[in-house]
Amino acid sequence: MADVSKAFWNGRKVFLTGHTGFKGVWLSLWLQSLGAIVSGYSTSAAENKKSTARVHHFQGDICSLEALQTALQASHAEIVFHMAAQPLVRRAVQDPIATYRTNILGTATLLEAVRRSGSVRAVLAVTTDKCYRNQGWNWAYREADPLGGNDPYSSSKAAMELVVASFRDSFLLARGVGVATARAGNTIGGGDWATDRLVPDMMRSFAAGQPVTLRNPRAARPWQFVLEPLRGYLLLAQRLVEDAPRYSGAWNFGPSAHDIQPVGWIAEKLATAWGAQANWTVEPGHLPQEAQMVRLDCSKAAAELGWRPLLPLSEALEMTVDWYRCFYAQRDIQEKYREQLAAYAKIANEIPATQ
Repeated sequence: MADVSKAFWNGRKVFLTGHTGFKGVWLSLWLQSLGAIVSGYSTSAAENKKSTARVHHFQGDICSLEALQTALQASHAEIVFHMAAQPLVRRAVQDPIATYRTNILGTATLLEAVRRSGSVRAVLAVTTDKCYRNQGWNWAYREADPLGGNDPYSSSKAAMELVVASFRDSFLLARGVGVATARAGNTIGGGDWATDRLVPDMMRSFAAGQPVTLRNPRAARPWQFVLEPLRGYLLLAQRLVEDAPRYSGAWNFGPSAHDIQPVGWIAEKLATAWGAQANWTVEPGHLPQEAQMVRLDCSKAAAELGWRPLLPLSEALEMTVDWYRCFYAQRDIQEKYREQLAAYAKIANEIPATQ
């Protein structure tokens, strides 16, 4: 199993869009623990109500080429992680134009800023498992399977994949810049404050002493702890710098098959871990139509990067609840971030490649 290399990241200049978001905060903190010099770009420095990493912050619209180009040049970054996005399915239905603007035009604008940069050697754009054309298959989707999407969010992410591939093949790879996309599933962990997501909705309700109402407890989803795909992103970025032609392209980072569990199972585990009379109910009436689950085939990441999921889902849920309990108890959340990063890094370092 490959390791995230502190020797590689120490002193490395990194530019991260969306650094104030759920994944962005975790990645910023991880990069800084490795010694990287991180610059971040987002619409707001206070987008997420948790402590942020010590990042050189640039504030601006992801669709502003002038602002992005100025920030990127000032950062002198070698590696770019593009995580700025409109990430919510329901919000995309309510405002498809804003979703398309952020996810598609924002990605094109960021890549144009990279094209005008003289320092960048690798770009990793984070998309989603929902970029695949959902054909209702029983088998897992591989990176070469068709893209698509019947809803605004999914189609925006499929289009984002096409934009990245176009800039890669038209401009960047010929200049030696590695360009890849990363597709992950349902990510859980502390610091997620999005609405209409199961875990943060449940944590808010539990903290307020209120029951959570579930629409469809039988719907199964692929769950993974936030640091699992982030480890994949870091490994992939390392390889992009070392060998851009070989590692450019699309990559899946999904959970193990046994971590695909129904919503009701997740809710029960979270309620048990929270304790203090936490409970949930089911919305009465006809169950809404749920999209067929997309499973990811991660054999490419396993073979080429030495990546595989490490943390059992039960432990991921316990760590998630532990983070939110710490937050609502107004304890040192920075220390909780560091503690969980260290615990996960220890797991990654202790598991041999043969397992």
